Amino acid sequence: MINWIKSSGPFVILLLLGFFGFIFTVYDIIFEKEWMLIIFAFFTILLILTIFLILLGYGKKFTSKKNIEEFEKSLKGGLFHYKCQTCNGIFAIKKSKSNNKKPIRMTCPDCGITGIIPPIPTFIEEDIPEKKSVKANFRCNNCGEGITIWAEGTDLYQTLNVYSCPFCGNIIPLKRF
Repeated sequence: MINWIKSSGPFVILLLLGFFGFIFTVYDIIFEKEWMLIIFAFFTILLILTIFLILLGYGKKFTSKKNIEEFEKSLKGGLFHYKCQTCNGIFAIKKSKSNNKKPIRMTCPDCGITGIIPPIPTFIEEDIPEKKSVKANFRCNNCGEGITIWAEGTDLYQTLNVYSCPFCGNIIPLKRF
C-alpha cells in the first residue's frame, strides 16, 4: 500500500479529478447551474487529499534491501558491516574485490581484540550509527588488493591490524597506508 502511495498513481488520479472539476466549473459558468458550493467543497477535498498524500508519501524514507544491494553494486567492491562478538561494536569493511574466499584475521576497530571474519559472514540486521570514524586503508603485499575499514558510531582503535588477506589468503599482515 505504501509503495503505491509513494508512486505517482494517486497524484495522477487527483490530477484527473481536478481536471473533471475544472470541466464542471466551466460548465457551471456557461450554463449557470449554481453548483458553486458543491464545486468549492469538491476542490477543498482534493486539496486536503493532496496534502495528506504528500505528507504520507514523503514523511518517512524507507530503506529496502533492494536499495542497499543497488548501492553495493555501485561500489567497485562490496561494503559490508560486521559486529564484534566481544564488544558488540559495529564496523564496516569496503573491499576492492567482492570475490574473497578467505577468512580475514584482524583486530576489532572498536575494542582491539583479534578475531576472524569468515568468508561468508552473517548479515547485520541493525541500524548503523550515523557517526563514522576515520578510515584505515590496508593493502596486501602479495596480491596488491586492498580493503578499507572504519568503525561505526565510535573512534577507530589505535592499533588496528589486518593479519590475513581476504583475497589471496596470505597470512603476512597487510600494510596500512
